[in-house]
Amino acid sequence: MTFNKIKILIGILILPVFTWGQVTNIKGSAPGAERRTIHLMVPGDLITFWEKDLAESSIDSIGQFSLQLALKTPVYASLNIDFHRVDIFLEPGKTYTIKCNPMNYKLITEVNPLMQSQNIEVEFVNSDSEDLNVLITKFNVLYNNFILQNFNDLYRDRNKAKLDTFRRQVVTSFPERKNGYFASYIHYKIAGLEQLAQAFSKPQLAKKYFMESPILYENVEYMDFFNQYFAKHLTATSRVLKFTDYTSILNTAGSYQNMMKVLDKDTILRKPQFRELVMLKGLMEMFSMSGYNQESVLSLMRTISTDSKFMENREVALDMILFLTRLRAGTPAPGFKLQARDGKMISSTDFKGKPLLLNFWTTYCQRCLTEMDMMKPLYEKYKDKMNFVSISADNQFQKMLYFINMKTDFTWQFLYIGDQWQLLKDYDVRSYPLFVLIDEKGNICKYPAELPDAGLGESIDKLLSP
Repeated sequence: MTFNKIKILIGILILPVFTWGQVTNIKGSAPGAERRTIHLMVPGDLITFWEKDLAESSIDSIGQFSLQLALKTPVYASLNIDFHRVDIFLEPGKTYTIKCNPMNYKLITEVNPLMQSQNIEVEFVNSDSEDLNVLITKFNVLYNNFILQNFNDLYRDRNKAKLDTFRRQVVTSFPERKNGYFASYIHYKIAGLEQLAQAFSKPQLAKKYFMESPILYENVEYMDFFNQYFAKHLTATSRVLKFTDYTSILNTAGSYQNMMKVLDKDTILRKPQFRELVMLKGLMEMFSMSGYNQESVLSLMRTISTDSKFMENREVALDMILFLTRLRAGTPAPGFKLQARDGKMISSTDFKGKPLLLNFWTTYCQRCLTEMDMMKPLYEKYKDKMNFVSISADNQFQKMLYFINMKTDFTWQFLYIGDQWQLLKDYDVRSYPLFVLIDEKGNICKYPAELPDAGLGESIDKLLSP
């Protein structure tokens, strides 16, 4: 299945969740973020946590914004301004008025903002005591205080009486739990405490929290407990499954049927839908483990993404495929539209038809400047055969401009990231400089590519060779 087909399928699968529901409105103010963009992000699933942009709005000149989307179920989401965020819970058909505390969004020190993001402090205006955000905030304060005071008693001493104390506190603080999402949130938060204190055996926990309960794909605490419980379940923690030769299963025809048959030996995985989800969790772990062929793992994920009887598992499988293959050779390179040194907006599509060497840099990164000096002879050698683009992640356009005006021999294309910080996330830029080779069709050829002084020329030769 091609990448584009996968993207189309994801759109089809997400539409029922986020389009055929009740309209949810979010409005508010963000002082200091005037004329910036606010994004509403949700994790496509709560195993990969790979975020998707559901809605966005320009923040006007007086700091006001408005967002609208349709929901069928409550969702865990985040509001993002540049690299700053706040996590929130949204319910179908509700209107939220949010007041963000003032921040200086222009004050970005000379570090990678991926490492410098801050939480946006917000107030929910006119929210009632039954609002999901109010309930969860109140519960989390109770939970965090309890953990702070009793962690050693639970983890080291296995003091089960402390769990009863906490349950009584919860009943006292929340005698009625009308909100189903919130009731499940508490239920699975306590499950995590029971696992921490080893109050029950693993089979007992599974029976109590999984075997006789529906799968709550959208509930962040259900899925958090699921992820903890089934971490390395297939390969290490299940007494029944840990000695299974998954390699031979993955490398043979009918791997899906064979895997489902093998996993059925574990009595806690008897429900096909649940068993398939645990299989996906295990496959994602195997992808990064030595001894497993990544293409075989992806092949089985693709089978689930197209043939599963369970729509939710199809969506999880598709998310996993995209999450694990992003920036791999052959996948579409993330696009961009950025300001050039002359003020014109340049798009990534402008470079299709020729291979592209892309690099991310800043003026305060000495290694970046050294590598660009080494990049110059590569540009002179290959400039007729491919495009060269350097994207500045400085906090001011003038810094980039001042530098390249001094370096008059740097004549390739320079672009400024501006407020398009999402691009650093898209390319997973964790340090500078970062080089990426992209082929003439706009697909990733090599990520990350070598530095100019460490073999980049050889990779370019290989890319350009017939």
